[in-house]
Amino acid sequence: MSRASNDVESFLASLKHPAKQEILALRKIILGVDRAVSEGIKWNAPSFFTSEHFATFQLRHKGGVQIILHMGVKPRPDVKAHSTIDDPESMLEWKSADRAVVTFSNLQDIEARKRAFVKVLRQWIAFV
Repeated sequence: MSRASNDVESFLASLKHPAKQEILALRKIILGVDRAVSEGIKWNAPSFFTSEHFATFQLRHKGGVQIILHMGVKPRPDVKAHSTIDDPESMLEWKSADRAVVTFSNLQDIEARKRAFVKVLRQWIAFV
């Protein structure tokens, strides 16, 4: 399967969103984090997966862009990612033991926290 998806390309081409540049920048980062990462559309937004989906854009958020980090399609309360993932910049807003949200306000914020985000993503993928 191709890492970049024609479905996502079409979706993004028609997307009218105030944070489109930020969405495109984050997409590039996520696809570049590991060769095993591919993408598709889930919950009417770009979503990323290896063996399971692990990150999906939350496009309805006002004031920036959110990425929902999750452990696949179904909740996995047995996974204790919140107690294992190293997050020294406190990027993760934990919603449950297996789900967190990362919010970026603008392109400068993405660039400033890119290294930390990549580190978190690599750890997250290890759980999936």
